[in-house]
Amino acid sequence: QVQLVESGGGLVQPGGSLRLSCVVSGSIFSINVMGWYRQAPGKERELVATITSDGSINYPDSVKGRFTISRENAKNTVYLQMNSLKPEDTAVYYCYASIRRYSYNVGKDYWGQGTQVTVSS
Repeated sequence: QVQLVESGGGLVQPGGSLRLSCVVSGSIFSINVMGWYRQAPGKERELVATITSDGSINYPDSVKGRFTISRENAKNTVYLQMNSLKPEDTAVYYCYASIRRYSYNVGKDYWGQGTQVTVSS
């Protein structure tokens, strides 16, 4: 079984910072893309950041300059450092990974259970 386990969410004041972590556990062959998505109440899930195995990074304009994604390939872990948080960043944040369980597999999408981030004074 492959699992993605997130941690690091919580309540923070506007302008504050949080760091999210996501660890992939289970028997796998390789991880290509890892990333974070978020979903606010009444809204669709949206991209926050992605990072490929060779370090290529993508952010939408809404978080560019405030959020930083990174990964430790040896630990199958991806991080999201969130600075200058705004109330509109409030959402459930989901970890994502495209994983090949065996060398003969194509990549399959896996998701974490989500962690709540609330930005409020």
